[in-house]
Amino acid sequence: MSVLLFLLIGVLVLTVGGCVCVVWAARGGPPWVRAVATATLVAGRVVSKRGTKSNNGSSNQGSDGND
Repeated sequence: MSVLLFLLIGVLVLTVGGCVCVVWAARGGPPWVRAVATATLVAGRVVSKRGTKSNNGSSNQGSDGND
């Protein structure tokens, strides 16, 4: 198996684990779960904003609003 596959599986496991912690924290989990949930939400916002900035110029190409 390639290193890239292991890396992708690791990212998937961390993502699913973070989502589980967000749900558990919403239901009043222990402090470490709330910390992981906060880190997951912050990471999601950072990735979302980074994706928005990189797609900002190309997201509306070809659309002039005169459909």
